[in-house]
Amino acid sequence: MPAWIEIKDASKKMDDFQLGPITLAIEPGTITALVGNNGSGKSTLLKLIMNLANLDGGGIQVFGKPVDGKDESWKRHITFQPQNAVGWNAYTGRDLKRLIAPLYGNWDEALFEHMVELFNIPLDKRFGKMSPGMQKKMSLSLALPRNTALLILDEPTASLDIPSKKQFMDLIVDWMEKAERSILLTTHQPEDLRKLADYLFLMRDGKAAGYYEKDMLAAGFRRYWLEEMPAGPVPGELFRSEKQLISENPEATELYFIEQDSSIIDEKALEMEEILSLLLK
Repeated sequence: MPAWIEIKDASKKMDDFQLGPITLAIEPGTITALVGNNGSGKSTLLKLIMNLANLDGGGIQVFGKPVDGKDESWKRHITFQPQNAVGWNAYTGRDLKRLIAPLYGNWDEALFEHMVELFNIPLDKRFGKMSPGMQKKMSLSLALPRNTALLILDEPTASLDIPSKKQFMDLIVDWMEKAERSILLTTHQPEDLRKLADYLFLMRDGKAAGYYEKDMLAAGFRRYWLEEMPAGPVPGELFRSEKQLISENPEATELYFIEQDSSIIDEKALEMEEILSLLLK
């Protein structure tokens, strides 16, 4: 099945920052997370996908349509929720719902009402008077019920409290199961990656730093505590200290230890946060 988002050699220069060239495909039925340090270009890439910024090179297609072309029919099938909603401050949550819901033929009123009740959102309060966390809840409650095939979220769990993060993740899982949909999101939250993402696209200083299937990535790194550290390099070795060695190829590393009769005191898989820190250095 063709990718729903196809990014090929996309590039953008802004002042002294160069994004790209970036190549990435978002397949149906998947959740892909853009991961990178602050300033790595994640939000800029989302703006390029939505044609909110002009490409300097390469191309982006959504549902087979160039995003910078005259045919904008693809926009009916995509929801974009930026980090900060622009132009909403003067409106109440109820006003925003009245403005947004009629634009989407598959609007799910029951889901909207469920999220409002779940997050205890004051619909008669102006958006600009809400706390950052409540603004985020309001924004998400206006995003999921649109029921578009593609959902693009920029830092969806930022400002959410811990219970609300779990509730939102449960909502996303349920939302994905009801139809063939895809999500592209940016996040700095390891918990988002562990519970939601199928694929991780790493970005560093505007460049691609790797594309990984999440579960394969999580299984591909291991820490070993050794009685004695080998003098020479170890296959798969990524980092070592006096008694610890981190491997990005555990199978090759363990085979070497067997061949060299090295004594392993203990071993443990790395947490996702540590893996990403190593890859993004």
